[in-house]
Amino acid sequence: MARILLVEDDPQIGQLVQRFLSSEGHKVAWAKTGREALEAELPDLLVLDRGLPDAEGLEVLKAFRELDPLLPALVLTGRSDEESRVEGLLSGADDYLGKPFSLKELSARIQALLRRAGKEGARRYGALELDFSRQEARLFGEPLRLSPRERALLFTLASAPGRVYSREELLERVWGLEFEGEERVVDAYIRLLRKKLQDDPKAPRFIETVVGLGYRFLG
Repeated sequence: MARILLVEDDPQIGQLVQRFLSSEGHKVAWAKTGREALEAELPDLLVLDRGLPDAEGLEVLKAFRELDPLLPALVLTGRSDEESRVEGLLSGADDYLGKPFSLKELSARIQALLRRAGKEGARRYGALELDFSRQEARLFGEPLRLSPRERALLFTLASAPGRVYSREELLERVWGLEFEGEERVVDAYIRLLRKKLQDDPKAPRFIETVVGLGYRFLG
């Protein structure tokens, strides 16, 4: 299905929603603070509360919008008055669901957002098929054997086709904020990935080098 980032500080709601969405086949990461959310991998869909202990949820949403302007986002909050709903939608939310809420309605709204964004299930790019829910890749119908870093790098790039990722961004997303190595490690892994994808850097089908900026996925 999809990779969902749930940003919710209430442990009961967080556990309930994570368990329910996972039972529907989604891969759900749960962040309890705005900081944790911004350190997480970019998801297919964002579900977040407004009242976080360290940030206003809409500010976290704006930060994600800078990373991926097309990222589907559903605001899940106890502030369900008209003014709050309008504020949330104007701040970039695609949908707004007030608490208390029905898990079935939450699921239906998520499916609608994923369908609208074209992020349901596997996506095909020519001979390459990527299943974002299972984090599996196939080339010409055959499974690609990827290391964890290669897989994370490929799915990070493919999460926003056409978007240029700098080496610094890729280091933060794939290697983590505490990584102290050099940016050249990204280039080395791109070469390994291209070899497995049978991708010619001079005539790329999947990963393009943007000189002076970084890399982007050709979706």
